[in-house]
Amino acid sequence: MSPLKNRTVVITGAARGIGAATARRLADTGARLSLVGLEPTLLAALTKELCDKGLGADRHAWFECDVTDQAAVDAAIDGTVERFGRIDAVVANAGIADRGTVAINPPADVARTIEVNLVGTVRTVGAALPHLIETRGYCLLVSSAAAFSAMPGMAAYNASKAGVERFGDTLRLEVAHRRVGVGVAYMTWIDTDLVRDVRDDLTSFDDNLKRMRGRGPLGTVVPVEECARAFVHAIEHRSRQVYVPGSVRALQAVRGLISGPASFRLMRRDAARNVPKLEETVRRLGRSFGRNSV
Repeated sequence: MSPLKNRTVVITGAARGIGAATARRLADTGARLSLVGLEPTLLAALTKELCDKGLGADRHAWFECDVTDQAAVDAAIDGTVERFGRIDAVVANAGIADRGTVAINPPADVARTIEVNLVGTVRTVGAALPHLIETRGYCLLVSSAAAFSAMPGMAAYNASKAGVERFGDTLRLEVAHRRVGVGVAYMTWIDTDLVRDVRDDLTSFDDNLKRMRGRGPLGTVVPVEECARAFVHAIEHRSRQVYVPGSVRALQAVRGLISGPASFRLMRRDAARNVPKLEETVRRLGRSFGRNSV
């Protein structure tokens, strides 16, 4: 029997992608789910799906919430406790990615990526932490391999995920004596709407991905179900780190080389050639975010 049976798990960004896939796997463990996000139609449909195949209509609930709005986050957390009486785990998964470079993207769009990915994580954890302390619970913070790499056109995303990683590492120290566990997840490309939107919008990204296929984790698109399976295993075992695919662990081990001066000298040539093309593509696109970003 899973240790999550009858435990309450909050998932942000639960309407689609990694969040929805993780919710489906968690429901199979017997966990009670609080699904949090910005798309009420999708959240309601997912909640009904899970309740219909589960142990009753009251097993799961959903809350419409922008994670950058503290009042909305507080309401979702309070509503979860009112409904289920406790919170045992939180998956801070809500995230977006802007297109283009800092030079051409509106500053508000660059900041929005950081606000959702990093500040949204901080707000979610801050609201839920008193309840996690009470239950000696666990929170999984969704970072990325982008936390220890640099790719032109991903400045805000890279910064936000690096921030999530360091926030999680420090939080782990702060709450260890309270028996609260903290995990950080690192993924490359997961087959979600977010990644598919990038591939559709930016042909250069799709071409690079195809060129790197078979050359390690940065050339691999992982099925979302594999990511969800790894997340559920991490929650059940209160893991410190989660790598999807597992080979991402090797990238983290050489992160100093990836971001060092030698790597910069190699990458700057490609950047000088590819950044103008990227910027022109985004100008023609006329928007900073994918079609399915909310």
